[in-house]
Amino acid sequence: MSYEFVLLERKDKVGYLTLNRPDKLNAMPRKMYQETSRALLELEADEQVWVVIVRGAGDRAFSAGADLSLLHGALTSGPFQWEPFRPQRFDMGLQIAKPVIAAIHGFCLAGGMELALSCDMRIASEDAMFGAPEVRWSVLHGFGALVLPRLTSLGNAMEILLTGDRFSAADAYRLGIVNKVVKRQELAAAADDLAARICRNGPIAVRMTKELVLRGRELPLNDGLRIYREYNKLIHITEDAVEGSKAWEERRPANYKGR
Repeated sequence: MSYEFVLLERKDKVGYLTLNRPDKLNAMPRKMYQETSRALLELEADEQVWVVIVRGAGDRAFSAGADLSLLHGALTSGPFQWEPFRPQRFDMGLQIAKPVIAAIHGFCLAGGMELALSCDMRIASEDAMFGAPEVRWSVLHGFGALVLPRLTSLGNAMEILLTGDRFSAADAYRLGIVNKVVKRQELAAAADDLAARICRNGPIAVRMTKELVLRGRELPLNDGLRIYREYNKLIHITEDAVEGSKAWEERRPANYKGR
């Protein structure tokens, strides 16, 4: 599948999705949102990809968010019509089972920060600058408004969302929004290292664990335990579970196949 605004690469069980509009700070027109979602779903379907890294092209930005010069007219032209909710942006693609890592440098603003928040883990370079400035344009930082209070305190989330102020990578780490902050020249290696450490593990167990975490946080503990028991029955009949036990007994690295 070909894309206009994103690049896809694959290496050592890792799929790389690069937002590729560097001359516009990787600002995202509607088609770029749609391509990001389709690209993530393509990586989800690729059995050779176990982990995904999302990053931005160029030296200046992960993504500055939606391209309002192209998006706003599309949102406001014509009479208002209500439609039922249908996931159609990157929030659909990021519901994939595989772990997704955001490697963030430069500007990570508005929809760009929403994309980063949609990922499972976030590594930022020291020069990263975050912000949810949508209220300044009288629009909504919708996905971030739902996710931020799950990552940091309610008061911190409110300050970020209601002021629209920017904040640094160091602040993002202090607030629990990113996992790690590294020097700019170390960002790619840090993301690759995290992906490699995940890829050493059984991919089916990794994906089931991700789903348990995401589904379980919405459920009472007893309901979450019921899901765990069902998944536990399934994982023990996989070839990877047999291989994991043999590798432990033989004191060697496991050779997982994702089966």
